[in-house]
Amino acid sequence: MATRSEPLRYDRMVEEALRGVVRRSLAHVAKNGFPSNHHFYLTFRTAAPGVVLPEHLRAQYPDEMTIVLQYQFWGLEVEADAFEVTLSFNKVHERLRVPFAALTGFVDPSVRFALQFKGEAGAAAVASAPVAAAGEEASEKAARVVALDAFRKK
Repeated sequence: MATRSEPLRYDRMVEEALRGVVRRSLAHVAKNGFPSNHHFYLTFRTAAPGVVLPEHLRAQYPDEMTIVLQYQFWGLEVEADAFEVTLSFNKVHERLRVPFAALTGFVDPSVRFALQFKGEAGAAAVASAPVAAAGEEASEKAARVVALDAFRKK
């Protein structure tokens, strides 16, 4: 329990709430499929606790990896603290488990919406344009990013 001398960590509260946006978006897709042209780019730290992926992918992406959920994904399951999905890598289906705490980015380019997470110590940022995905070029123009750190007392 926090003591009276500890400040309220709004940055952490906001980041947790924004990770909830990702969780709810994935849960919607798991239940109903993608509406219209929506699709997601999800970037995560591959060495983060709880991340499960094949060793050859971890070797190829030792720090960070971006996956795309659009046409070819299977078995999307969303839990309170993580999601699991099967994706095709070089025509081989691989199961991944990604804790929401491992996410560093979430983009839905169809509506020019993006979230960037700094992790445990920092706050999230909101943008209205996608970031480049691993192995793919993002075709959208960069947009203004509002960093919530600007409002945090140092």
